[in-house]
Amino acid sequence: MIPAPFEYARPTSVDEALGLLAGSDDAKVLAGGQSLLSVLRMRLNAPELVVDIGRIDALRGIREVAGGGGAIEIGAMTPYHEILASDEIRTGLRLLHDAVAEVGDPQVRHRGTLGGSLAHADPAGDCGAVALALGAEMVIAGPGGERVVPADEFFQDLFTTAVGEDELLVAVRFPGYPGWGSRYEKFVRTAQDWPIIAVGACVRMADGKTISEARIGLTNMGPTPLRARAVEEALVGMTPTAEAVGAACAAVADGTSPPSDLNGDADYRRHLATVLARRAVLAAAGAA
Repeated sequence: MIPAPFEYARPTSVDEALGLLAGSDDAKVLAGGQSLLSVLRMRLNAPELVVDIGRIDALRGIREVAGGGGAIEIGAMTPYHEILASDEIRTGLRLLHDAVAEVGDPQVRHRGTLGGSLAHADPAGDCGAVALALGAEMVIAGPGGERVVPADEFFQDLFTTAVGEDELLVAVRFPGYPGWGSRYEKFVRTAQDWPIIAVGACVRMADGKTISEARIGLTNMGPTPLRARAVEEALVGMTPTAEAVGAACAAVADGTSPPSDLNGDADYRRHLATVLARRAVLAAAGAA
């Protein structure tokens, strides 16, 4: 299909982009375009203005946060392939690296961006649950300046985030996790597909024997990415045997509301979540 007519603008600065958003009652931001273009072509949305932020160089790049204890900031318009090529990400944020490696295919990874994915907030996207598990912070620019929103407060509902209509996600900050192990487990029907279920786990070990801290993010288990907080608490102090971790992860789907569709019903997804969570935690504990 052909999109409905719209005005198109391509600003070269954040301030220019914010001015365009503030001057329109119905604008959409175009990042990598991997989600928005499909929506426009199917006429699921027909904005009066599309603001293409692809020429704003300030929104790209991977940099260490000064005085941040190893924290890393990634510009919202940084494409996936640059994240995969970064040694800082590969060694310091392995969970993010492994999740991004599972996104689509090489063409998608060269066009798609981290910020575009997070702002789109598809509950089946690979990056949302990882941002939760890693305790990311979203830097949002607006008419009043910048504000920082933790990932736990960023995802509000289906395709809905804390970014206002006159605001722009400009960067994502990730704390450093030295000494932690991680694992991203994803179950798909066909290669390069959206996950039916995915689990991202980070584990820190005490003396290499017991789990001292765990963080678990769930993909496609509700209208937003989720943290499995009850399981995280149950894992603390545990020796990570298959039996013990399996027992703790049996509750990973409690309180979730996974969808039912052609790829599987809600009960199937709950079962998958327990299996993938156990695998992810055991692998992360072994890598810590």
